Amino acid sequence: MKKLVLFVTMFIMVLPVRADEGMWFLMFIERLNHRDMQKMGLQLTAEEIYSINNHSLKDAIVQFDGGCTAEVISKEGLVLTNHHCGYDAIAELSTPEANYLKNGYWAANRQAELKPKSLYVRFFVRMDDVSKRILSKVDDSMSEIEREKAINQEIAIIQKENSEDGRYTVSVRSFFQGNEYYYFVYEDYTDVRLVGTPPESIGKFGGDTDNWEWPRHTGDFSMFRIYADKDGNPAEYSEDNVPLKPKHYLPVSMKGIQENDFAMILGYPGRTNRWMPSGGIEQNVKYAYPAWVESSKLGMDKMKVHMDESDEVRLNYASQYAQVANYWKNRQGMIDALTKHKTAATKAEAEEKFNKWANKKNNKARYGNVIPTINKYYAKTNEKARHDNYLIGLLRTSTFAVLPYSLGRGLTAYANANENGRAAMLPQIKEGVNEAYKTLYLPLEKDVLAAQLNLYATKSEGYPTESYIDEVGKANDYDYTSYVSEAFDNSIFTTKEKVMAWLENPDTEALNNDLLYKLSNAIIKQYRAKTDEEAQLEADYSKAFRLLVQGMREANPKEKYYPDANSTLRLTYGKVRSLPADKRNDAEVNYYTTMKGEVAKYKPNDQEFDLPKRLLELYNAKDFGQYADKAGHMPVNFLTDNDITGGNSGSPVLNGKGELIGLAFDGNIEAMAGDVIFDKDLQRTINVDIRYVLWIIDKYAGAKHIVDEMTLVR
Repeated sequence: MKKLVLFVTMFIMVLPVRADEGMWFLMFIERLNHRDMQKMGLQLTAEEIYSINNHSLKDAIVQFDGGCTAEVISKEGLVLTNHHCGYDAIAELSTPEANYLKNGYWAANRQAELKPKSLYVRFFVRMDDVSKRILSKVDDSMSEIEREKAINQEIAIIQKENSEDGRYTVSVRSFFQGNEYYYFVYEDYTDVRLVGTPPESIGKFGGDTDNWEWPRHTGDFSMFRIYADKDGNPAEYSEDNVPLKPKHYLPVSMKGIQENDFAMILGYPGRTNRWMPSGGIEQNVKYAYPAWVESSKLGMDKMKVHMDESDEVRLNYASQYAQVANYWKNRQGMIDALTKHKTAATKAEAEEKFNKWANKKNNKARYGNVIPTINKYYAKTNEKARHDNYLIGLLRTSTFAVLPYSLGRGLTAYANANENGRAAMLPQIKEGVNEAYKTLYLPLEKDVLAAQLNLYATKSEGYPTESYIDEVGKANDYDYTSYVSEAFDNSIFTTKEKVMAWLENPDTEALNNDLLYKLSNAIIKQYRAKTDEEAQLEADYSKAFRLLVQGMREANPKEKYYPDANSTLRLTYGKVRSLPADKRNDAEVNYYTTMKGEVAKYKPNDQEFDLPKRLLELYNAKDFGQYADKAGHMPVNFLTDNDITGGNSGSPVLNGKGELIGLAFDGNIEAMAGDVIFDKDLQRTINVDIRYVLWIIDKYAGAKHIVDEMTLVR
């Protein structure tokens, strides 16, 4: 692979703009990007992409359940997203007897569409720049705490001004490390119902083995529908609600794709850190991410033992396991990529050059201490980063690291309330208890908790571990098995029945002496703890990082910069683009995969590579219908060089006419450094070909009525 060439000028810590790099605000497309996009193949005006007064592409893009992206693809509010984005809702609706995760589901009509308990989509209405307004409230004499307070006060005013008495959700967000601020207006719909999902042998084909890998053969999609009241307004679930009539929906292209075709993606990328200093990269690679990887793998291994023994346990923990597994592989990929490309060393060279500029006569007063302050922060917090990530691993994989604390606060308030207060609180507490214990499996929870306590207590050597956990560990040679077993046997928090019994006779002494409650409180307290020295280090770092970004932009004012991702709507554009030839891919050119390659990976009864009998029959009969490529094969996945990250899962991939050609679902592991730096040679987005999606719905599932409500463009 080509060695990364990261810096063209001496100050740039993020690459200058190229056509395939950047996560752009829609409101600036006309000024910053439209001409470049037209040269590459865009046939839409900037107004057709983003308009406040008229319908545009942005009206068909939604944030899905707060963490993914989805797109509206019919005039009846039909929504398409990834299978892994709908995973939680599909798992919630499934039972061992009606396992939609395993077997798939296709609603025969609107009455058969299924409502998860909690699922919402968020439409983007408009945005605006409020940087001058907010920054006029602060000055350099303020401490970071004073600055934050002043900014938050103004943010609250702006949000209230634009909410239209609560109709809209308004979010003011910081960009370029606090050097710019924009507000975003959203409209949320909470009646969202499952329409269809393939079985996970299609939607998750390849499992953890293929995750972040190319070539891929995964049908990573699921379908939902947005419902509204009769006037099209958001409404809580009701049988009287009707499918939403969207302002805009995406037509679906049947034309297929070729290498170098224009491709753009709109979505909600979660987080990038392309301005991250070298010390932050070094900290992640050597301290934080290894702890994250180790604790995640331990939790997965302990969960999997029990999941393999029971379909019910597997179903109940499928979503949690999938989330942990995804980031486990992601973090290891980032360690490998950042190490291989020596990203920290390259950024350190740029920082050294910036420091020389910063210490020139006219710059020294403002920027002279920026780099030393940043380097001091990382040197002082490396061991804490390792400690914190072992602790986070415990919180992420063990329900009982968190549940007693969160539930116990309500129980304490209940015990201290008078009779009327208790009566008012009881229904909500009972509802929370019923929800919390619905899917717990205690043998699994015991194993995970004991193992993670041992890992945390024995591996967080460079930073003080929590005293209670350390005390228990020393008394038991750091084997927490017997402690956890005793705690579970005697705790009021282990089962719903025990909590309900306590509610009948509330006893604060029993609550406060409960071992699981004491443990959970200790874990949360440690997680939130911050010494005065650490607080000052953070404040100094926050100011220095803000000045670093400001200084770099000041030093190069003619460059076009895009802000880091932070779950706000962005557009990225590039092309369909291959990787070097790979013998593992049967396709003629390595930018797409076919069903031939999918079937070649087939392993009967394998958790990752099994395939449904019907799919194999259709493949053997070459029954691809109208969805086959003109070359005769059945397309599955394809590559583009778009700049995306987590949160873009489910994002639409559009051609130059704004027609849907696929949906993004993954990146390639060779470019796992992409959250920190964009590699124009390696960075790829892995997408499901929309023709494969339609083939699964129509030919495999026999749900052509769903395809029929879309607008197909041939």
